Amino acid sequence: MKQFTSVDDISDPLGLVEEALSLKKSPLAFNHLGKDLTLGLIFMNPSLRTRLSTQKAAQNLGMNVMVMNVGSDGWHLETEDGVIMNSDKAEHVKEAAAVIGQYCNIIGLRSFPGLTDREKDYKDVIINSFVKYSGVPVISLESAIYHPLQSLADLMTIEELKAKAGPKVVLSWAPHIKALPQSVPNSFAKWINTTSYEFVITHPEGYELAEDIAGDAQIEYDQNKAFEGADFIYTKNWSSYREYGKILSSDKSWMVDELKMSLTNNGKFMNCLPVRRNLIVSDGVLDGQHSVVIQQAGNREFSAQAVLKRMIEGL
Repeated sequence: MKQFTSVDDISDPLGLVEEALSLKKSPLAFNHLGKDLTLGLIFMNPSLRTRLSTQKAAQNLGMNVMVMNVGSDGWHLETEDGVIMNSDKAEHVKEAAAVIGQYCNIIGLRSFPGLTDREKDYKDVIINSFVKYSGVPVISLESAIYHPLQSLADLMTIEELKAKAGPKVVLSWAPHIKALPQSVPNSFAKWINTTSYEFVITHPEGYELAEDIAGDAQIEYDQNKAFEGADFIYTKNWSSYREYGKILSSDKSWMVDELKMSLTNNGKFMNCLPVRRNLIVSDGVLDGQHSVVIQQAGNREFSAQAVLKRMIEGL
């Protein structure tokens, strides 16, 4: 595997899920595999789960790990070609990616969108520049449009907990105080669309994801109707794709509470974390017996380990 930026890089998504679940049972079974290899983790944005889980995953495989925060530990990077570099950006991504590739066997990169220019954000310039110029395999630790390690862990969680082959999975928008990217819902939709699950996306009008990403998902604007009989509820805020980066609604009634969860089929509550309590979800749901957010977060370690293992085997 030369890159892991979306589910499109995987020929067998459910096979990778099974591999990750197997690693979860025996995390150190391949701790010889990464001996004398180095993983570089490059962060342009804050991270808790992604940073720690990917580092732990690499250690499980015996890898050395270097972590760098671009902007505070290094130079701000220029991504445009042919520019006169007379601004605050002191290094071009062409040199930065190539140099990091000299030190690392695999690079993991995290970068968020600007949420002002959709065309630019959806070109995913940062991650694609590292793929192009680093000369080594690249893992997306979340890009401007996708968060594949999160989605792999999400699919692992559903596969572990589902009571039937084709569970009803609902992705529900929720209110937030600021505009957030579409990367998590985009990625979740792409991965769920590779399965035989019944998939519903519910949100206020104006929050539709890109059509090619939503795929065959059923779109439902009535949240209560969407929740009926659901086996899994995945809640996440995102800003508008159509009116790019804008907050079109702050409707607090979209928060997930105990009454809404009572409409489900004893549905499991999922969220990628961090989550704002009593804005996205009530305390009662988040702390309740059907919340699986900690198990979901724990699976991040093994989703990263499965991807790293395949990349090492392809070196």
